[in-house]
Amino acid sequence: MSQFVIGIDLGGTTSKMAVLTPEGEILSKWSIPTDIEQQGQNIVPNIIQSIKEKIYELDLSVEELIGIGMGSPGAVNHKAQTVIGAYNLNWETEQNVGEQFKNAFDAPFCIDNDANIAALGEQWMGAGKGHQNVVMVTLGTGVGGGIVVQGDLLHGTYGSAGEIGHIIVDPDTDIQCTCGNHGCLEALASATGIVNLAKKYMEETDIESQLKEAVEVGLPLDARLIFDCAQSGDTLSQQIVDQFCRYLGLACGHLSCILNPSRIILGGGVAQSGEMMRAKVESYMLQYTFPAIRNHAKLVLATLGNDAGIYGAARLVHNYIND
Repeated sequence: MSQFVIGIDLGGTTSKMAVLTPEGEILSKWSIPTDIEQQGQNIVPNIIQSIKEKIYELDLSVEELIGIGMGSPGAVNHKAQTVIGAYNLNWETEQNVGEQFKNAFDAPFCIDNDANIAALGEQWMGAGKGHQNVVMVTLGTGVGGGIVVQGDLLHGTYGSAGEIGHIIVDPDTDIQCTCGNHGCLEALASATGIVNLAKKYMEETDIESQLKEAVEVGLPLDARLIFDCAQSGDTLSQQIVDQFCRYLGLACGHLSCILNPSRIILGGGVAQSGEMMRAKVESYMLQYTFPAIRNHAKLVLATLGNDAGIYGAARLVHNYIND
């Protein structure tokens, strides 16, 4: 067996792992439950044990292990290889993840924030493949992001580059973000954000609406319901989706002007709304982008799904070794 890399995507429910070739071919993929009991102290030991078992099962030679990469929630210090504030893991205090892996394996270990890792994975093997300058916007409960410049992750002075969700897109709104500011992208154009918009629109209009009727009969007000109603022709839902896309397009226009990427990738659960949303966001993005660079960035949908993290984690190792 030739050389191989391990990629780890650590999540609050499961930890996904894969053995990959240096070129990015997945040879084996598996997952284990993430044990968050006892302040999450068993998380890393369980992952280490699982990797050792997989190496034995596949009859691999540990001498051929190039390195291990990991994506983690929380505030990740990629240089010190520590994590703090990953509350879905019960990691409230600083965790020295790197030290545990270095004690277990005689191979380089790399770690970064999970949103950064997803961006790196999409840039390497997904919707950004072949492009060195890529931004990923992840639309879930909140809005995450990652920035890849010349093939490497951009971290900024204190590791906070890519906080795309806290770009202010409407300073005059009364909708407040969890960070305390008003008008953040996350509060207006995430799964939570579109519900915030829907509540506001429904309160301010008396027009009949399929969306209102659905909520009145007990259907949960969520992003899927709003997009489904919009696609079926409900005028109020279409107005909500249009405003959602305007905010997101404005943020993407800002990103395009500041970073001049060739790809801006939309990922996460809300992005599964598909081409209808993507096309509308792109039309606003082009409207809000400096004309001289308007056609430089193409807005695309993520393609790797749940595998983005393990690809990105594996790519971390390559970038570390070649720094």
